[in-house]
Amino acid sequence: MIRTTSLRFTYQNTKTHTFCFPDLDLSFEQNALILGPSGVGKTTLLHLMAGLLIPKKGNVFIGNTCVHQLTRNQLNNFRGKNIGIIFQRAYFIKSLTLLENMKIREKLSKKTTDQDRRRQLLEQLELTEVRNKKVHELSEGQRQRLSIALGVIHKPKVILADEPTSNLDDKNCEKVISLLKKEAQICKSNLIIITHDQRVKSHFNKHIIL
Repeated sequence: MIRTTSLRFTYQNTKTHTFCFPDLDLSFEQNALILGPSGVGKTTLLHLMAGLLIPKKGNVFIGNTCVHQLTRNQLNNFRGKNIGIIFQRAYFIKSLTLLENMKIREKLSKKTTDQDRRRQLLEQLELTEVRNKKVHELSEGQRQRLSIALGVIHKPKVILADEPTSNLDDKNCEKVISLLKKEAQICKSNLIIITHDQRVKSHFNKHIIL
């Protein structure tokens, strides 16, 4: 489960900008959609939940662990094992193959390598035939599915997806959301999608509007 309480975050650039976020409380395997236009802090909230940013006020709990009370090393280890992040702009090692990128993500999680899980994920995401291609040789759709694979291969407790459908047509939007929900079910994870895409709304019972 994941729970946030009284989260606030302040950017101090040329002009101070403070975001105050509504509380979130998801029980085991419950999913949520966080909706809002550009500039309301959706990605900031995702980064706070992932422990990539430190809040000015408030806390994030994953299970019984308060994320922001961990030391940097503890947080890195905890994140590697328990949090899956699907960034809006995916990060790969482009000189390596698709499969090598997946293996590196598994090692970072410090969990036991599961070849059956890897094979299942490749099949589910229709990536088996391109598993030995370098990332720069993949199509945009294949790279997007690889980003999903890297976010869920270690069966995290929480899957956080930032605008996963923003550049997709209706057919592929439906496909990606279905894939994410299915993987969350397989992993027994909380799935949280942050987006401005109103097409996604019908797929979730729990909505939070920023």
